[in-house]
Amino acid sequence: MRFGTKLVGAGSAIAAGLGVALSVGIPALGTAFRPGAPALVGIHKIRHIIVIMQENRSFDSYFGTFPGASGIPTGVCVPDPVNGHCVKPFVDHADSNHGGPHDNAASTVDVAGGKMNGFVAEAEKRCSGPPCPTDVMGHHVRSDIPNYWAYARHFVLDDHMFESDHSWSLPTHMTMVSAWAATCSDPANPMSCVGTDSPQNRNVRRPQPFAWTDLTWLLHKHHVSWGYYLDHGAQGSLNPRGVPSIWNVLPGFTDVTQDGQQANVQPLANFIQQARTGTLPAVSWIVPAPGDSEHPAALVSRGQAYVTRIINAVMRSSQWRSSAIFLTWDDWGGFYDNVRPPTVDAQGYGIRVPAMVISPYARRGFIDHQVLSYDAYLKFIEDDFLGGARLNPATDGRPDSRPNVRENLLGPSTLLRDFNFLQSPRLPLLLNPCPPTTLVPTPPPGCGGRVALHFAGWGDS
Repeated sequence: MRFGTKLVGAGSAIAAGLGVALSVGIPALGTAFRPGAPALVGIHKIRHIIVIMQENRSFDSYFGTFPGASGIPTGVCVPDPVNGHCVKPFVDHADSNHGGPHDNAASTVDVAGGKMNGFVAEAEKRCSGPPCPTDVMGHHVRSDIPNYWAYARHFVLDDHMFESDHSWSLPTHMTMVSAWAATCSDPANPMSCVGTDSPQNRNVRRPQPFAWTDLTWLLHKHHVSWGYYLDHGAQGSLNPRGVPSIWNVLPGFTDVTQDGQQANVQPLANFIQQARTGTLPAVSWIVPAPGDSEHPAALVSRGQAYVTRIINAVMRSSQWRSSAIFLTWDDWGGFYDNVRPPTVDAQGYGIRVPAMVISPYARRGFIDHQVLSYDAYLKFIEDDFLGGARLNPATDGRPDSRPNVRENLLGPSTLLRDFNFLQSPRLPLLLNPCPPTTLVPTPPPGCGGRVALHFAGWGDS
């Protein structure tokens, strides 16, 4: 098996190698291909894009020992100032982890000017005294998370995916749908927004404070169907186990209401039903409830089971043959990673996270070493469904004050390299949501266990 094969160039060069066409006549978006319609080619064979975002894992914490990936180097020992020595990376089979601080300030300390050695010191700031044990240098192995490794081995592993901003969950989930995180002084004025790694969240008094433009504006404008799916619905006083607002950001964008698209934010149960009936929209985002999120201290086994069930639903669907699943995690969660993030602007990139591309057209066993961020997901959606239109204040019809066009900062990097549209569609890889693992304690049947989460304890999520 050949890992990390490089493809050079972009545009026509990539198109020639992968059978890609960026502009063809296509049927109504989000619908099944109709007999007698022109054959779809290249990227347009993908009619359904599903973005699944989990929580709080660095690349090395899940794939640091994956063969061929840019994983944990030998000889690493990160300073431990409280105990006066250093900590080497170690295998951690614990099903429930602690992680560490993961806001903007923590990212700066962890990266340490590129030395990538501040993780233990930052985690110890939350400790009341020695010995201050932490698990931020721990990492899981194949036998702990066999399904995730199976997806990576059979499809594509992106081993240089960096979170779009160097901060925590709220700005990251903003960037996932809009390529920016900001705070706006006037919710009615997109030009009042100022980029920040610490944006203000929506609340009862400010239910729609996010005035800048998100991708659903362009999707609606181009008549592209979309859905934003909440595991167990939205969190509230009557539904405490639903998705918290820091992960459920789309209802806070003013353009969603302006377009009358609020109903597109819906429970995950609707996605499962739509997969079953072959009625998935063109674009889906899926965000977890805390118990399924893998956010410490949530169980790794339960998160893997949740993700597997979603992927199985797509693979069992009549729309699998036209789907691409992008699976990633929102930030590093305080866990060690060895690769210095590149700097593209004041907000990013942040620390490296796991990411996979799962599709009948995904290359088999390919490790993509390109520098990527969540902006690549937006770029792929735009190239597939919007004719290459971008979230660009100069062209999108809804100007805001963002300082750049994030998708364009990726340069030639594109997820097109992860596909071979000339190959016959690959068969589904249906997996047991709760496989045997080396996690401890042994996960309960069905992997549905619960632990107390410590959002408030960390002061961030």
